[in-house]
Amino acid sequence: MTKPNYGVTERLTVGQAVIRFIAAQYTISDGVKRRFIPAAMGIFGHGNVAGLGQALDQYNDILPFVQGRNEQGLVHAAVGFAKASLRKQTFAVTASIGPGAMNMVTPAALATVNHLPVLLLPGDSYTTRRQGPVLQQLEHPMSPDISVNDAFRPISRFFDRITRPEQLLYSLPNAFRVLANPTETGAVVLALPQDLQSHAFDFPKEFFEERTWKIRRAIPEREDIGAVANLIKGAKKPLIIAGGGILYSEATPELEALANATGIPVAETFGGKGVVQNPGPWHLMGLGLEGSPETNKLVAEADLILSIGTRLTDFATGSQSMFQNPDVKFASINITEHDAIKQGATAILGDAKLSLVALKEAVAGYKISSDWSTKIDTGVKIWTKQLADAINPDLVFDKKTLPDSPETNAVLTQGQLIGLMNEAHKSGDTIIAAAGGAPGDIQKAWDATGGKYAHLEFGFSCMGYEIPAGMGVRLATPDNSKRVTVFIGDGTFVMAPTELVTACQEGLPMTVVISENHGYQVIRRLQMWRSGHHFGNEFRYRQDGPTVAQAAEKGGTAPRLEGDYLKIDLVKMAQGMGAQTIYATTADEVRKAFADTRNAQMPVVIIVPTIQHANLPASNVWWDVAPAEVSTQPWVAAIRKDYEDGLSTQRWHA
Repeated sequence: MTKPNYGVTERLTVGQAVIRFIAAQYTISDGVKRRFIPAAMGIFGHGNVAGLGQALDQYNDILPFVQGRNEQGLVHAAVGFAKASLRKQTFAVTASIGPGAMNMVTPAALATVNHLPVLLLPGDSYTTRRQGPVLQQLEHPMSPDISVNDAFRPISRFFDRITRPEQLLYSLPNAFRVLANPTETGAVVLALPQDLQSHAFDFPKEFFEERTWKIRRAIPEREDIGAVANLIKGAKKPLIIAGGGILYSEATPELEALANATGIPVAETFGGKGVVQNPGPWHLMGLGLEGSPETNKLVAEADLILSIGTRLTDFATGSQSMFQNPDVKFASINITEHDAIKQGATAILGDAKLSLVALKEAVAGYKISSDWSTKIDTGVKIWTKQLADAINPDLVFDKKTLPDSPETNAVLTQGQLIGLMNEAHKSGDTIIAAAGGAPGDIQKAWDATGGKYAHLEFGFSCMGYEIPAGMGVRLATPDNSKRVTVFIGDGTFVMAPTELVTACQEGLPMTVVISENHGYQVIRRLQMWRSGHHFGNEFRYRQDGPTVAQAAEKGGTAPRLEGDYLKIDLVKMAQGMGAQTIYATTADEVRKAFADTRNAQMPVVIIVPTIQHANLPASNVWWDVAPAEVSTQPWVAAIRKDYEDGLSTQRWHA
């Protein structure tokens, strides 16, 4: 067979070609040029060490390598870096075949759900089959070309298994096209069979020349701007739901300008937390399940909802129960049509920054009514006072209000701990949270204005994201005077602490604050609401009696997990991984811990015992989590009835 004429060529292995190509890619956005992938991360095994590993070693001068402890954590770090870089940069992550590759599946889904770019390079089984099944290979009896990496297909925005070297000429440019396109971006996966990584090929030299990918702003259509402007002009009670797309578009000034000009109130989703940096009387903070109850009252009354850069998940809509005005209409600004048309919205398909500029011009002269303005002002004042009381760290919390809460040495609630963090953090600082009670309480109580930021991953709500994401945010924020704080519960820390070792290895200044409340308390709260009895969520010893195995052997019943709290020494865990560690109980001790570590040049872990079952004020929003329809537990029937009553508040908007 005649070989194609590629002109001047260079003989490289597949692994070497991949690394050379990656190192030559750049993005340009608003005239600023950046390395697209400034580093690679990974853990080596037999499926990638001799091929891609050799290439990373050979080209370490042009693509630095970060060694990790768990592949899942490394991808989380890459995604956190991409989010903090506003989707203009990311990392590549490599893993061996089998379990190493599968460890990357969860964060790949997280990246795709959140529209965040990440490049994954898992090893794959041999393209030849003379070896028989290789170590860690899945043997599928119906299809020998299936490998575990096929699990990436439904959660990737681009997937390819490279089986010949020249396929890279097609797939690498397409992979980067998807990474750079904000409407398509997410997890990009190139599965690299372990034998093929070491195969050589004469690649065209020009393939490795510097290439710049333009991250474009989608220009909105004038007709769409006019249609939404007419809806605003005809509305008596408009309200804006601001999402994370505003952050990626860097459209905060334009959003604030529209709100200042019109008085239209702005409520933030989890992803949109912090889009308002210079608040006016129109700033409502969060909405939905973990938002302000006063904001949610206004949402229920609004006759026009303008959603900007959001997917409108059930936490923002109360499972479609929040929009109760019978005449409510919907409009949207989004770069993704799939999200723009939700709720049957009149859509502007375009970049948030450009669209908000055009929309402000189109509604020039419009102002909300004094009645609507008064309601907004009243709601903001009520919530401001209510929240201030709930997070005031100098008020003594009365534990007698929690008869079901066993005695511990905790004197602060989680809300009061957030109050202390609000005190300690300055302009330029970022807080990170992702799962459990932390992101909900940050949504309610964290002051993300005046240059302070909240990095909330609540699209996938993935425990274990937080510490690696803190690494990613730190790597994207080289100014060490700006504090990067990870806020987690003890449940998340016990589940996935290991990238703290990587943070220590890399000398990354970051602060991890652990709220020690003895378990998965936010799910216990949900369980009490929707089941009526706690079970399997707190960290407790099994009561005295036979073990589970002994009970099973004898056909008996093992005691429940309702003994004393587990004695977990979080201080020793953190110290053992190399972090500076402080245990702080009182408000003054916490203040001192933050002050003393402000300029620390290494990872710091601050552990604060918090009072379990002490929650911030409720949002008073219904959520569609269905209790058992039938049960022998007598209290479940009433809970089911309450749930069914809530179903009547759901509405279909088309």
